Amino acid sequence: MIEYKIKNIFRLFYLIVLLAFLSGCENRTSTDPKEIHWDRDMCERCRMVISDRKFAVEVINPTNSRVYKFDDIGCVPLWFKEENITWEDSAIIWIKDRETTKWIDAKKAFYDTISISPMAYGFGAHETKESIEQGHEIIDYQELKRRALKIGR
Repeated sequence: MIEYKIKNIFRLFYLIVLLAFLSGCENRTSTDPKEIHWDRDMCERCRMVISDRKFAVEVINPTNSRVYKFDDIGCVPLWFKEENITWEDSAIIWIKDRETTKWIDAKKAFYDTISISPMAYGFGAHETKESIEQGHEIIDYQELKRRALKIGR
């Protein structure tokens, strides 16, 4: 009788360990910005080395968490178009705030149009409108996208 109880305890213990192991194998996708290896990572579109910490961009495919890195936000809409990216609308896009270099949501950011950016598109991202000098033009992501596609390059 005691042997039977001990066997059951071991079986229960084995089952708990197995379940804990299997739950650790759950496929979790992260949509947080990833580390950029400055002066080594290259822009997905133009192949320029990413070195300016005020303009770096990351695009994350939400279905598989694959990260694409860019040196200038102007490259992103062109890359979406040229590569026929079907998941553009659901893409998570992180960009460095021009002033703080903090990662912010590029689709919710405000953009100035006077920045000297790596590929000369001229867009600088800001988390708030107030951080853009008064009197300067302020645009949203949709307008930035329209202008970048018009500029081309």
